[in-house]
Amino acid sequence: MQLADLVATSRAVGESSGRLQKVARLASLLEQARADEIEIAVAFLSGSLRQGRIGVGGASIRDARGVQPAGAATLQLRDVDRAFEDIRSIAGAGSITARTTRLRDLMARATADEQDFLTRLLFGELRQGALEGVLLEAVARAARVPAASVRRAAMLAGSLATVAVAALAAGGTALDAFIIQPFQPVQPMLADSAEGVDEALRDLGSASLEYKLDGARIQVHRSGDEVRVFTRNLRDVTKTVPEVVAAVCAVPARELILDGEAIALRPDGSPHPFQITMRRFGRTLEVERLRSELPMSPFFFDLLYLDGTALIDEPLSARVAALSRLTPVTLQVPRIVPASAADAGAFIARAEADGHEGVMAKALNGVYAAGRRGQTWLKVKRARSLDLVVLAVEWGSGRRRGMLSNLHLGARDAVRGGFVMLGKTFKGLTDPMLAWQTTKLLELEVARDSYTVYVRPELVVEIAFNDVQESPRYPGRLALRFARVKRYRTDKSAAQADTLDAVRDVYRQMTGLEPPVL
Repeated sequence: MQLADLVATSRAVGESSGRLQKVARLASLLEQARADEIEIAVAFLSGSLRQGRIGVGGASIRDARGVQPAGAATLQLRDVDRAFEDIRSIAGAGSITARTTRLRDLMARATADEQDFLTRLLFGELRQGALEGVLLEAVARAARVPAASVRRAAMLAGSLATVAVAALAAGGTALDAFIIQPFQPVQPMLADSAEGVDEALRDLGSASLEYKLDGARIQVHRSGDEVRVFTRNLRDVTKTVPEVVAAVCAVPARELILDGEAIALRPDGSPHPFQITMRRFGRTLEVERLRSELPMSPFFFDLLYLDGTALIDEPLSARVAALSRLTPVTLQVPRIVPASAADAGAFIARAEADGHEGVMAKALNGVYAAGRRGQTWLKVKRARSLDLVVLAVEWGSGRRRGMLSNLHLGARDAVRGGFVMLGKTFKGLTDPMLAWQTTKLLELEVARDSYTVYVRPELVVEIAFNDVQESPRYPGRLALRFARVKRYRTDKSAAQADTLDAVRDVYRQMTGLEPPVL
């Protein structure tokens, strides 16, 4: 299959507003793919690489994007995948230059449309409307099997691409091979958001509340004396967290799969910020020194498998009861089933007093399902806000096609002048806000490229966020986590927007550390 065919489908899907239309286009493409192209196609349509990270940074991608595009489409999917594999394998002295050169070679073989697609793919900013749920339905349609069967198999396999290969090759019977078992990481269940605990409990009905820990999501598998730890993205990080392995080895079970969080705690038991916890992951050298300097504490909130029995189809109440019987309270996330609004309020106050970011509300009858399907888990957490300036905006896709959607946000630099970018967001925008900002930002336009409109930095927007973290991606070396739009501040001028120093102060307050040097 040519890359151009996938790029054309990706664009058509992004421009389609109807879900059925998206599914039909994707299914048609997958039906044409050869067996050795399916995994690549599904990865690209999901906005990811089959290899994961390949060791190229933003500077290398921008450099490669500058090469003259090819006049005709010749690249095959396997050519691109092979190039990514080559880039990932480059190591040693001069590897950055060698990777950039290999990427430039690839870009020189790509047309302008293909270059645009590959750039977005590498930056992780590919938004063509093929969300995994839509792509999952497309796989089911192409393979002529029920979507529910594909969804469950993908959760248990930890990969939609793996399931797509099996389903398209052998149909529904091939999906029976995907079962929950130790050392095969399961796609994690995620949560939607609620404005407050009253709303969450009203929506869920009979529900429990848990501390919302801002740590690293972990899934821990054990069989006999062997223990392996996986991240939210199903990456094996066992070597980096020996204290988690030791804690699970002490649990009286032969086989199990636990879902939870690992978090670094201060001596008084309060949590370090998320970015401090994350320093323990991805480092395989000097683990023992790091363990003594920044010990990790595991806390579990779910039990998915125990001694040969799958629990994912059991209600949450049964899974948590089994977890409570199996593990000491020191390994469990604090949890209650509130009898009244007063109970819920007191529990939230305790969570925040202990330094945590809020609570999780979970339906007691909910089964375990990957992603946000069913909305049986809701997070309720406090948010901060800043008044920032819109520096640029990207055109929307799908339902937002024809409207300016994804905002580039900047803080005022009171020392050097101008504005410093802190990230992007398209979350929180209502249809009236989208319509208004499209008209307003086009009035402020100064330049544009194929998908971004650059504007005069005049429009101020109030942005809610959960915290600030280090980020080498942006000039200020800081970025907002979980940023979303609250409202436009037409009563404020850009000169009244919050400063980069204010953002740096938030970072200091949250972490107790000095922000990175500019």
